[in-house]
Amino acid sequence: MPAPPSPRTPDPMAAPTLNWGVLGTGWIAERFIGSARRHTRQRFAAVASRDTARAEEFAVRHDVTRAYGSYEELVADESIDVVYVATEHTAHLACARLALEAGKHVLVEKPLGLNAAQATEIAELAAERGLFCAEALWTFFLPRFDVVRQVLDSGMLGEVRSVLADLGEYFDPAGGHRILRADLAGGPLLDLGTYPVSLATWVLGPAEIVQASGQAHPAGVNGQVGAVLSTGRGEQAVVHTTLFSDTPTTAVIAGTEGTLQLPGPFYQPGDVVFTPAGGGTARTYTEPRIAHEGLHFEAAEVARRIKEGRLETPLRPLTDSVATLRVMDAIRRRCGIVFPGE
Repeated sequence: MPAPPSPRTPDPMAAPTLNWGVLGTGWIAERFIGSARRHTRQRFAAVASRDTARAEEFAVRHDVTRAYGSYEELVADESIDVVYVATEHTAHLACARLALEAGKHVLVEKPLGLNAAQATEIAELAAERGLFCAEALWTFFLPRFDVVRQVLDSGMLGEVRSVLADLGEYFDPAGGHRILRADLAGGPLLDLGTYPVSLATWVLGPAEIVQASGQAHPAGVNGQVGAVLSTGRGEQAVVHTTLFSDTPTTAVIAGTEGTLQLPGPFYQPGDVVFTPAGGGTARTYTEPRIAHEGLHFEAAEVARRIKEGRLETPLRPLTDSVATLRVMDAIRRRCGIVFPGE
């Protein structure tokens, strides 16, 4: 098997500078701003929260120019080029709609919506307004995944027949994390399960047959889900996600000519291991395991595409975001999982 390809990811520091506004002041907003500021030339001009004091405190702590006590004020700010929606899942649709209707490009934290219908609404509104829109599923913007992309495109694996992926993380029932709140669409599927399901649909295409089962969590949300996803041609993905335990969080893409392994956490920066079918010498692409410090790659990609006048990024097209949610909708129907407002 030939040596692993090198990533084609452009230098993030070379991406054009945009003025960003951030809706939300939580964990992911902090890490996105920090990574983008350290590795790109993006500017963070404003942050908004429904709590003015919280927005002001966040702005001071992260050196953001302006703080707003409402999302409406931020999207009305004429200096903002693009809005990053980093709110809870249940507010993604409303916040994306608010930004787009104000004429702002948007990057919406994953998942794009609670379900495929919401994601489709966001995508259609962005197209109607002629504005850039993308789901901030940061995995697909990483150099590691450009290596995977090249391997798949080259046919090195032969006919890809199987994908195996899991993502499990323990959450203390007494911890009060929002993932344990039913009113915020908690449970593992949207936060964790998005990664294995999106990998499966990206590699194999949309699933036509979905079999799944789940187990409840004492907090009143779904606790874990296992699913088998089959395409019309018979390829299969086996995916699993849980809040009960830490799991290896690895992924395998298996073809007739070779196997690609992504050591855990597979959705973060890290190695890509290629092994020929039937055994043989494995070849490895290695990159630093910098975890969420890799969030800046998506910021740079968004800036490049907006400056080019593009309405989407080919690294995570909106059709892929909708396809992932359509599969998760089917998984939830099988497991009886319903989110607020559905």
